[in-house]
Amino acid sequence: MPAAAAAAEEILQAIYGDDLEGCAIRPEAIVTIIAVAMRESSATQAEMLELYEKAIEALKLLSTPPAEVAGLAPANIPPLLSERLDTIHQLTTKLMMTAAAARAQVFNVDPAP
Repeated sequence: MPAAAAAAEEILQAIYGDDLEGCAIRPEAIVTIIAVAMRESSATQAEMLELYEKAIEALKLLSTPPAEVAGLAPANIPPLLSERLDTIHQLTTKLMMTAAAARAQVFNVDPAP
């Protein structure tokens, strides 16, 4: 993994200087550690992207008028809209909580209340 190798070399250079004089650690040993961390981060990012895509799909479905809207009695439209808005509110609240928990995990801080 080229990014992990470059990071390992930069870490060793930061510790031992550009010539790596006195360095007893092979960069490959650090590459493995960095590569594992990068894979874990990529997996988390993929999960968050999947969650985002599903949320956008749900919001699109909720914001699309039902096919039978033309046949709805005017009195039935407000309850339908209210139900959809409530669902949108619940979905966005869950997304905000999930994002706060993910942010807390990534940055090792307490999630926002």
